[in-house]
Amino acid sequence: MKALIFDVDGTLADTEKDGHRVAFNRAFAEAGLDWAWSVDLYGDLLAITGGKERIQHYMDQYDPVFELSTPVDEFIANLHQAKTRHYKALVSKGGIALRPGVESLLRAAHADHVRLAIATTTTLINVTTLIGSTLGESAIDWFEVIGAGDVVERKKPAPDIYQWVLDKMELTGQEAIAFEDSENGVKSAAEAGVTQIIVTTNAYTAQQDFRAANIVMDGLGDANQQPSLQKGDAPLHGVDLAWLSTL
Repeated sequence: MKALIFDVDGTLADTEKDGHRVAFNRAFAEAGLDWAWSVDLYGDLLAITGGKERIQHYMDQYDPVFELSTPVDEFIANLHQAKTRHYKALVSKGGIALRPGVESLLRAAHADHVRLAIATTTTLINVTTLIGSTLGESAIDWFEVIGAGDVVERKKPAPDIYQWVLDKMELTGQEAIAFEDSENGVKSAAEAGVTQIIVTTNAYTAQQDFRAANIVMDGLGDANQQPSLQKGDAPLHGVDLAWLSTL
């Protein structure tokens, strides 16, 4: 084990339902749109990775008669920029916490000089805001490589973001462990050659197809609570470096 690579949304924190969804709806209202993404609808939209891609998909499938006064790319970019601003404000106020076990694992890895990286479809500013608000501003420097946003053209489930991160770290997929929460993320990591993939599910992803993952649990657990296991071998006292080194 030479590196731990983390997805962000849904993996480090449950950011989707009460973070990104709320920010999208605030951006829509601010733009004078009558769009409103419910909890259930947003769950369906999460099948599309990338915020700008999600807006485009919603326009195509749910409001095909919507008329634009500006070019579509410009409209989507401006709307997504507003959404990012609202999301940053939400997170900066402490509205989103890390999932149980995440902080202790990241702190232990940093202290033990385990290489850390991020592979996500969300924007870099979303990553830095979440890390800064939960672990402190300097914690972003714990991550040697941050693959985020549009750094690659194809989003998950394409393998591009994981391959980009691995190339930057000069590692093969056999030398890293990936942490994901979604089917698209697992497919991305697996197709990039990552051979150890740990899934921590959430309410949106619990029923997805994780056949390419090695271990599927409902969270990382901690010293007081063993995670509920769906696939593979679960740690007795939560995921820690000692257990990860045995994989």
